[in-house]
Amino acid sequence: MLRSEHALIGGLRVHWRTGGAGEPLVLVHGIGVSGRYLLPTAARLTDGFRVYVPDLPGSGRSDRPSRPLGVRGAARALAAWLDATGIDNASFLGNSMGCQILIDLAAAAPERVQALVLVGPTVDSEARSFTRQAWRLFVDMFREPPSLIRIVASDYVVYGPRRFMATAGSVLADRPEDKARRVQAPTLIVRGERDALVPQRFAAELMARFADGQLAVVPGAPHAVNYAEPLALARLTSSFLSERSTGPSAWPPRSTGS
Repeated sequence: MLRSEHALIGGLRVHWRTGGAGEPLVLVHGIGVSGRYLLPTAARLTDGFRVYVPDLPGSGRSDRPSRPLGVRGAARALAAWLDATGIDNASFLGNSMGCQILIDLAAAAPERVQALVLVGPTVDSEARSFTRQAWRLFVDMFREPPSLIRIVASDYVVYGPRRFMATAGSVLADRPEDKARRVQAPTLIVRGERDALVPQRFAAELMARFADGQLAVVPGAPHAVNYAEPLALARLTSSFLSERSTGPSAWPPRSTGS
């Protein structure tokens, strides 16, 4: 069971959920949404980790900054939240834009990042335009569970269209494939087999940019593997992080399915 907490950070009230015991594992959401859609995966990781699911400023139950944060601003806000909660370093799991935020954090402050799990990392370098990404998102919506669409729709209303559009500009301008070369932490990229936003080609190309990268594909899953296939993702995450502390025998897992 995850409980809600909040604190005043940089003049803004920031909300997060936490539970479990063990080494810290922080889950970071994508553009416009809150941490709610990460909770199915978070709940399955509490047996082995102290799990944290923050709503970054502007999202969910956290306060709105006067200006949209963008990728770099969100990474700085995440670092400020780590300071406020007393987390010197941790492992991280992100989805979509959350992956870009984590790559930025890991490149800028490698001492804070033990390992990364990047689920559906954006943005495909060959489709870096609003219209192409909007079309892919539209296609992916029909592959996601209907209950996720309801969560995303309500979170988008809270986030607001102007903030979304400004943040989307930052997401499209960001170059995670360039920053990946500066990431020292072991990194697992997880792609849903039916992810309309992140083609296999880009996932493989991005993985190759990391000094220590792995790639896993979850059969039949869409973009939000964390919501559609939380058990499969939790198993992949636990196995990957366990391998990093115990040796190669734990990785790869026998199956990426649920």
